[in-house]
Amino acid sequence: MPLANGIEFVSIRNLPPVDVIFGQSAVMAAVREKLERTAETTIPVLFQGESGTGKDIFARLLHALSQRSKCAWIKVTCPAIPNSLIESELFGYERGAFTGAYATKRGRVELAHLGTLFLDEVGSLDLSIQAKLLQVVQDGSFVRVGAQEPRKVDTRLVCAANGDLRHQTEEGSFRLDLFFRINALTIELPPLRERSEDLPILVDYFLNRYSKAYRLKPKPLSREITSLMQRYNWPGNIRQLENMIRSYVLIGNEETLAAELVSVVPAGIVPEIDLANPVSLKEIGKAAKGRLEREIILKVLQANGWSRRKTAKWLNISYRSLLYKMQEWNVSALAGRAPKPGVLKSAVHAAVAHDIIERDRGDDVLEHAGASLAPHGD
Repeated sequence: MPLANGIEFVSIRNLPPVDVIFGQSAVMAAVREKLERTAETTIPVLFQGESGTGKDIFARLLHALSQRSKCAWIKVTCPAIPNSLIESELFGYERGAFTGAYATKRGRVELAHLGTLFLDEVGSLDLSIQAKLLQVVQDGSFVRVGAQEPRKVDTRLVCAANGDLRHQTEEGSFRLDLFFRINALTIELPPLRERSEDLPILVDYFLNRYSKAYRLKPKPLSREITSLMQRYNWPGNIRQLENMIRSYVLIGNEETLAAELVSVVPAGIVPEIDLANPVSLKEIGKAAKGRLEREIILKVLQANGWSRRKTAKWLNISYRSLLYKMQEWNVSALAGRAPKPGVLKSAVHAAVAHDIIERDRGDDVLEHAGASLAPHGD
């Protein structure tokens, strides 16, 4: 648990078993070898992978296996801190540096002295902050906001990114020199669909974990459900699997689980064609594209808890573009969220719908404010 000042002390006992974290797939065996060798060093490490692949867990494990394990672990979820505050949060400030600075405050970089500083979604940092961070990586020096004299710190920097930072350097949104500094070693975490042989281990772990947490004994999963899991694409990766198993432990309904696992992308994407009349390839292509985009948007909305803001980020499009496509392809924000008719009373339906609408309003407010709150445990 984090202390009041954001300091955590990570123990390997507080993490899932190592055999669960890595599973038994060949691709994860390569990740394990690289991580265990790197843990013995102090070089900066960059974890890259899709959202939900467990970058936070792997970064914590790296710290727990290192010689710095008895020192502080400091995590910074970069998009969760507004640009106006990120500098003072990272580097601290002196008393009187700005209105409200009534006392000197140490920043996250300084709190991580002799320990590990973990920057989650580092690609969201402003270029001016990247320049100051580069100095920390180069020689361990930084300057508090409102101060003149540089300070020294000895910390190991570990970063995580959902996308490929190299693409951001080409676009100019991420400094090339900082990129080469933070990825002395890059560990690519594969999506769950590429390590399906690890599914049984992960499923058993989450079943046991939440059965104990909720003091329930759900029925073992049937072969049919296991088969569906093996064929499913897992857009939300391990986080989606965990949430799915947790819901199953609470509800104990395989039908609900099966409904989530059945792909919404139809087998026949091409619409019916009337060969009795001339056809327009352009119109057919547009219809097929719209049908496919609609199903993809629905699936990613579902995987992200029907949050339009998170869905736009996952699909790498702007929030406004997502809203436009939802309107164009007639995708309802409430699709798949409301209970089935006859299951609950109308009053409960109304309460659920109100909750969904309020969440969507929250998304709109956050997007308008420019905030981007990252989910925990990437």
